[in-house]
Amino acid sequence: MAMYESDHTKFMREWMEKHPEQRDEQKKGRALWWDKPQSVEEQKRVATARVPVKPYYYDINN
Repeated sequence: MAMYESDHTKFMREWMEKHPEQRDEQKKGRALWWDKPQSVEEQKRVATARVPVKPYYYDINN
C-alpha cells in the first residue's frame, strides 16, 4: 500500500533536489525562529507570565 503524498510535498521535494543551495537558507530560517537554546530562568519567566484562559472566552459570567 502506497503512502499518500500531497502535491505540495512532491513539489517541494523536487524543487529541493533541483536547488540544493536552498538547504542552507532553510537551515538559517529555521535557526532564526525555532532552534533557540532556552535557559531555565527563561522558561520560569514565561511560565509565570502566562495568563489563564477562560473555558469559554465569550462567557461574561466566568
